[in-house]
Formats: sequence, C-alpha cells, structure tokens
Amino acid sequence: MALRNPQLQALRRHRVPAWWRDAKLGIFVHWTPASVPAFAPVDVDIGDLVQSDRPDALAGTPYAEWYENSLRFPDSPVSRHHREVYGSRPYERFAEDWEAGLDAWDPHDWAARFAATGARYVVLVTKHADGYCLWPTDVANPWHPGWNSRRDVVGELSEAVRGAGMRFGVYYSGGLDATFNDHPMGSVAGMLAAVPRGDYPAYADAQVRELIARYRPSVLWNDIAWPSEGKALWPLLEHYYEQVPDGVINDRWMPWNPLLVAARSPLARRAIDAGARRQARHDAGIVPPRPPHWDVRTPEYVSFPDVRPEPWECVRGMDQSFGYNACSRPEHFIAHDELLWMFTDIVAKGGNLLLNVGPRGVDATIPDEQRARLEWLGQWLGPHRDAIVASRPWVRPGTTAAAAESIRYTARDDTVFVFVRGASGPVTLPDVAPTPNTAVTTVAGAALPWRDSPSGVTVHLPSDPPGPEPMVVALHHVEARVGTGP
Repeated sequence: MALRNPQLQALRRHRVPAWWRDAKLGIFVHWTPASVPAFAPVDVDIGDLVQSDRPDALAGTPYAEWYENSLRFPDSPVSRHHREVYGSRPYERFAEDWEAGLDAWDPHDWAARFAATGARYVVLVTKHADGYCLWPTDVANPWHPGWNSRRDVVGELSEAVRGAGMRFGVYYSGGLDATFNDHPMGSVAGMLAAVPRGDYPAYADAQVRELIARYRPSVLWNDIAWPSEGKALWPLLEHYYEQVPDGVINDRWMPWNPLLVAARSPLARRAIDAGARRQARHDAGIVPPRPPHWDVRTPEYVSFPDVRPEPWECVRGMDQSFGYNACSRPEHFIAHDELLWMFTDIVAKGGNLLLNVGPRGVDATIPDEQRARLEWLGQWLGPHRDAIVASRPWVRPGTTAAAAESIRYTARDDTVFVFVRGASGPVTLPDVAPTPNTAVTTVAGAALPWRDSPSGVTVHLPSDPPGPEPMVVALHHVEARVGTGP
C-alpha cells in the first residue's frame, strides 16, 4: 500500500517553510505562444463549465492559454475566430511571433512591478499544455524538435525576480503535452485520456530535473496530474527536496494509474465526467483531488469557506483567463474593492493569493488593466503590511451571518487585526471580548475610541470611509468572546 512506502513516508515529513506561509501574495505568470492570438470567450465562467452537463463543455473555455486545444473542436468559438483571422495558419507559427516579441521584453521591469505589490514569490509557466518550453532545454523532444525558446526566459526572469528580493518558482505542465498526445480535451475525462504515456514520462522527469538543476526553484508547481506511477514520482520529489530543502510543491501531482486507461472508454468517460461534475458542484468550482503527497492546496478561481488547517493558495487570473485575452474588457476584470476584499478573505482563512499576470505575446508587455490591479495591491498592502504579511488566522475568520459578512480577522502576536468592508463610524465586533489591557488603534498606531457591550466590542472607525478599500483596525490584547463560535 502507498501508506507503507518508505519514500512516500519520508516525503510527508517535509514541512512547508515559514517563508511561504508568511508570504500571503504571489504572482503567477502565464505567457505562451497562445498569448499571440490572445482569444477566448468572455461570456463564460470556468466554474460553470466544469459543472455543466454539456459534452465537450471545455471546448468553450475562457482560458486563452488553451487556444490550441480549443482549435481541435471545429465549432468552438476559438476555431471560428481562427478561421476568420488566421485562416489555416498552424498554431505552431505563433511561437515565431512570441519569440519576436522578446526583443521588447524587460524582465527587470516585470520584477520591479511584481515586487511593488508586496508579493513575496513569482511562479512562471515554463511549459504549458502545448509543450512549448520557455528555456533552451537540453532534453530532446522526439516529436517536435526545437519546440522551445532560444532565449533563456526562465533564467532571465529568475535572476530578475531574485534580484528584486522575491522567491522564484516554476510551473510545469506534467500531465499534458500536446506534442506527445493531442487528444481533444472537452471534459475531465478528455484530459485524463490526453495524459501521454510511452516516452513522455521519462521526458517530463528529465525536464523537471533540468529545471531543478538550472534554476533551483523555491516552488515546483505541477498541473493536472503526473504521467508516471508513484514509484517513479517519489524519487523525483525526493530529489527536489534534497536540492531545495525549503522548497514547496503543490497538490496537482496525482500519479498515473492503470485505471486511467478506462478514460478512453465511452462508458467510463461518462462516469468520470459525472463524478467530476458532482465534485465541482460540491466545491463550487475547481478544487484538485488530494494526491498521495503535496505541500499546499490550490483551489482555482474559488476560495475555501473557512479557516483551513492545511496550507493553501487561491490561484486565479485578474479576468476570466490566465493567459492574455485581448477580448477582455474592463468589466471582465475583478473590481478594485472585490480584489482587495478577496485577498483579505483568503489571508483571514490561512491562505495565500497566487494572482496571475498574463502578458501580451506580441510585445511582452503587461496590459494596462493588469498593471492597474498590481498597483492597487501595492498601494493598499504597503501601509497595511503588518496586518497581512506573516499574519496567521485568528480563532475565527470573521462574521458569517448574512447581514454582517463585511468583517475579517488576522492575528500576529498579541494583536488581532480587523478588516471592515464598506462601513464607517461605530462597528460592533461580536466575536471579540476585551481584557484589562485592551487598546484599539489604527495599523499606524493612532488610538481609536471603543467600548464593550453584551453584543461585542464596538469600535469607532474614522469618520471618512476609505472608499473601496477595507478599513483595518488593530485590537491589542483581546480575547474571543464565548458563545459566538461555530
């Protein structure tokens, strides 16, 4: 049994390092040849698609980085767009345009923008499902020779990110590579059927080892699944921890299982997809299944409803896509107040936000709508850093009653930080009880009036609300009020 495997037991003794738990904010970067056509539907939501009963629902994904897969469905929005704009041009030709755009790329400018948000780590997609590698790999692709960047994009961004004081991580699409298996993926079962076998597991293992050796990534972020069985995966993860003892892996390393061969059967596909829909409806979105070993959980475009005992990060784009989608308009992007409150909510529940940036493929620039949101985070996080970075969840994440969902808590040492959304003047905190030493201040230390009552501690907020930003108050030496917990 897997539980008795000595290597797996040794892997499970690894602990998530403090730097990751303290970080709270990371930047994801999806930047592939698909960033050149930069097209996906904007009137759909990925959460709705994974819960849909429609066959091949994912053919209409809002994820622009899945452009090549969407092309395999002749009636998909991407295929119709491609025929109108590019005719019969093959997807592979977009790599030429993408590489030409590197002439304008300034990795140090990117790193400076990311660091200004307060982010502590950056994770770059080094190979997505199209198989294109963003580094000059020495691992030969037997089916598509030379399908990689001539310039060492991974190395240059790694150097710039570390030079700006952040950690650097790599994403690698271990579960999918269209150069080895281009099976159309319209559903979860379709994705499982597309996991390559044959010579691909050795290729993926060699490439990940190459990434570890060259770049020593602080985060090793796999996607979808892993193409080999556990007995071949555990040595790879063991090697990673040996080379990067304070490294972190995510929860998308589900080893290949011979039962996955059943995904090619129509009957089994229907059963797999029905089970995936039920789980997605239960989770209200995409929450990966737990593999035998992982460090951090990675729900996608969805947050957990309460404080989690395990480390986790919410991964999402600023609009409905990870890769750059030129069709996205201002209304498709997360709003100022929603972004800051989402970040606050995630941190209050013990998570990190891994927020994606999708640069343009033709000129390597970060689009204006995305730059604005990076700036919003930096402007707000700067003065409130003590309430976020290196904080921990309090005993309660915040009020959950329908009429009072605008309060969240974090904690550091003897201070509880309160985040209040959309309110000014007196606010009652039903979860909080004072002690003889209680004091209430702004994060900067200015005293605020307060009083106790049977319904909780009432704090008088500054008279002028901060607009769309959460207001933050520091409660020193308080306790959780008895009888208000779950």
